[in-house]
Amino acid sequence: MNDQLSFENIETTIVTPDSPVVIRAANLVKSYYQDEQELRVLKGLDLEFRRGEFTAIIGPSGAGKSTLLHLLGLLDLPTTGQVIFEDTDAATLNEGKLALLRDQKIGFIFQFYHLLPEFTVLENVLMPFFIRESTLNLGDSFRVQAEEILDKVNLRERSQHFPSQLSGGEQQRVAIARAIIANPDVILADEPTGNLDYKASLEIMRLLQRIHEVEGKTVIMVTHNDEYAKKAQRVIKLKDGRTVS
Repeated sequence: MNDQLSFENIETTIVTPDSPVVIRAANLVKSYYQDEQELRVLKGLDLEFRRGEFTAIIGPSGAGKSTLLHLLGLLDLPTTGQVIFEDTDAATLNEGKLALLRDQKIGFIFQFYHLLPEFTVLENVLMPFFIRESTLNLGDSFRVQAEEILDKVNLRERSQHFPSQLSGGEQQRVAIARAIIANPDVILADEPTGNLDYKASLEIMRLLQRIHEVEGKTVIMVTHNDEYAKKAQRVIKLKDGRTVS
């Protein structure tokens, strides 16, 4: 990665109490059931995430971090409570409208990349547009846009490679390019450095920080790494399904 991606070279976005709330969780409860026994993973969370904020969510395994991120990303609905995206209560939307909101507003980055092995790097980045347009035959303007995004993550020269030909760090950068190509308002990252070595992890963190600062995105990141969590503007700690002061 270039030096321009270092934390030290980026000015922190100012988030104030007057910054608009993008996502609000109100008395959020999520339970799963096994053999008629309730396992309550989240236990009444009240959280707000403001526009332009970089938030890290930390806590031990089983604390509910990934469950919370899935609810905030509208990939799942709470057992009780509300997830309000901007002014819309997710529970009032059918699956089609939820999918449209996710497609237009949210970019996802996962620990295991979730790249499609039979598609090239360029095609993987274009996947949100393939899905949106219901065709694999996109115009040249889409491909130019994807190449520009790959330029931002220093992978333009790898555009015709397949995921199996990339390192873990390169695959994660492809996943980040895919997450931002549709210009979402919010980036949700679930353990984005979890499968990477230290050098590649630093590169991914610098890239996320740059996306936040330069692109102005709201970033919510789940991580086990306290060092990386400190790079966020705010840290939320979960333990046993509740926030810890």
